[in-house]
Amino acid sequence: MASAMFSMASAKSFTSSVARANYQGKLCSANFDVSSINHTFKKKNVNTLYRAQNSGGVTMTVAVNVSRFEGVTMAPPDPILGVSEAFKADTNSMKLNLGVGAYRTEELQPYVLNVVKKAENLMLERGDNKEYLPIEGLAAFNRATAELLLGADNPVIKQERVATVQGLSGTGSLRLAAAFIQRYFPDAKVLISSPTWGNHKNIFNDARVPWSEYRYYDPKTVGLDFDGMISDIKAAPNGSFVLLHGCAHNPTGIDPTSEQWEIIADVIQEKNHIPFFDVAYQGFASGSLDEDASSVRLFVSRGMELFVAQSYSKNLGLYAERIGAVNVICSSSDAAARVKSQLKRLARPMYSNPPVHGARIVANVVGDPALFSEWKSEMEFMAGRIKSVRKRLFENLSQKDKSGKDWSFILKQIGMFSFTGLNKAQSDNMTNKWHVYMTKDGRISLAGLSLSKCEYLADAIIDSYHNVN
Repeated sequence: MASAMFSMASAKSFTSSVARANYQGKLCSANFDVSSINHTFKKKNVNTLYRAQNSGGVTMTVAVNVSRFEGVTMAPPDPILGVSEAFKADTNSMKLNLGVGAYRTEELQPYVLNVVKKAENLMLERGDNKEYLPIEGLAAFNRATAELLLGADNPVIKQERVATVQGLSGTGSLRLAAAFIQRYFPDAKVLISSPTWGNHKNIFNDARVPWSEYRYYDPKTVGLDFDGMISDIKAAPNGSFVLLHGCAHNPTGIDPTSEQWEIIADVIQEKNHIPFFDVAYQGFASGSLDEDASSVRLFVSRGMELFVAQSYSKNLGLYAERIGAVNVICSSSDAAARVKSQLKRLARPMYSNPPVHGARIVANVVGDPALFSEWKSEMEFMAGRIKSVRKRLFENLSQKDKSGKDWSFILKQIGMFSFTGLNKAQSDNMTNKWHVYMTKDGRISLAGLSLSKCEYLADAIIDSYHNVN
């Protein structure tokens, strides 16, 4: 609160409301109407206090309730995290939270992987400290994450052509890469799929990197608009960055086929574009680490320079540890060293250095053959549960919907999300009538669904699809 002291003999800034008066040891009501001044100041959001001085004059203290932040507007609620807040406030016993992409057990409870618990126990047994990491992060983690992404025997790793910097999960890794693009490719534009993960546009906007969209989702088929995608990538200015989802496209769950990935790579090479992969679900989509990294490895095998952002929120359940990495595959070891130095330079004023706990968990799991094998089994289990829920939902929809609508697109999608094809009004009906919380673009997280709730969800989808325009 900004406040000021005003003597009635010198309150020049308020002459429109307060007549200047000179008091000679007495109050003169004819010249000084306190009630009218109070009324005027209340209109101006001003509090007035009075105290008598020994000289007989009156001093008025004015407390002006004007914040330095008057120009700061209220931000809209986050379209994804806001769903969880609304869900928590709902008391209906049938409510479902299908908004946030976080894995749940069949009992719809959060799940901490057994290998994570074992890796943490190893840290306690060894007495690992909490000292600062280098700017680029934990060396053991950086080595493990690059090998997990590209394959331990990949020539680019052996030739030291990969610049890897530990980041603050996928979001932080994308943001660091965006800052790099803004600094060293100031005239470049980033192409983003339509639709895409809700935070992609925020990241590039804040980094002041211009972007445009390429077609991806076809509402008529609830599938991939491959022709539109290729056409838009071809039409982009040469040397553009193309943001690609490595696997389990968010929000649609629709991935290109192996043959389509080859064509995408052809066009990007022809246009001299720079691929930028967001890999948030490696091993969590298909259950196979290698299969889910096949798109990235295809581009690397062609000798292309590219960016890759990684996250371990989903595949290791390390949501709150904020552990990920940005990898830049370069044409030479010299270029990789220079790129890494500049990524570190950007990271230093941004967050100084990354957290150690999640990095040690990943390094312990990937670096220990027994834990690594157990992790792969757990990933297969989680991916398998989501596949079974996807299959059950399709069966319930097909059995209950007598209209003849083809719901098979649900089976063709992959990963934790399904794009239902419901519009905003239909999605609102899902929440308002059925207590199913989801994003307004029709995306649902199957990771938050149990087999026992599939029939209820099918009823909600059928009602919303057919009865709400």
